[in-house]
Amino acid sequence: MKKVDYRKDFRSLYLPAATPEIVQVPLMSFISVTGHGDPNAHDFSQAVEALYSLSYAVKMSYRKEDAPAAYYDYTVFPLEGVWDLVNTAVGAEDKTNYTYEIMIRQPDFLDENMFQSFLTEVKKKKPNPYLDRTQLISVEEGLVCQMMHVGSYDTEPESFRRMEAHIREQGYRRISLTHREIYLSDPRRVAPDKLKTLLRFTVSRG
Repeated sequence: MKKVDYRKDFRSLYLPAATPEIVQVPLMSFISVTGHGDPNAHDFSQAVEALYSLSYAVKMSYRKEDAPAAYYDYTVFPLEGVWDLVNTAVGAEDKTNYTYEIMIRQPDFLDENMFQSFLTEVKKKKPNPYLDRTQLISVEEGLVCQMMHVGSYDTEPESFRRMEAHIREQGYRRISLTHREIYLSDPRRVAPDKLKTLLRFTVSRG
């Protein structure tokens, strides 16, 4: 059986060009956790760790005696985050003012019963206070503007300006101030000017 690899099978959703484009994003399942505060803080690291612990438990479940009947091999999807501000009057310069929902996409064979089973298992093996805050959700972003941002997270506003100019030219408008980031590089191993982050926000025509 062919291995599902998001870099090949879902290329348009994860590896777009470094220029803005309008695409339709379908319904997908995620394990997610919400929080607020500086993404460089320990709490955020724990939230990310909880997501990866669960995602790899699902990935390796083919080794279990009661492996999911519909299991297929796949590459674990990248970390994603939907970002907003706690207080819009404060602005984005203060990173403690961030609110987020971070998530990792899951294969379509994962259902709620399986998720609860994996959650119980991971809590025993790798205790983490953020595991109690995880949930299995479905998200359909619909029509979005997206582009690949190459460089430091701090220079993302430049790419967002390009995206907003593009949608105006194409007759679209942004319908939410929140935005999604998909992290395709490991900041522990990649220089800031080489980081690849997919940026995305929802739009509508007119």
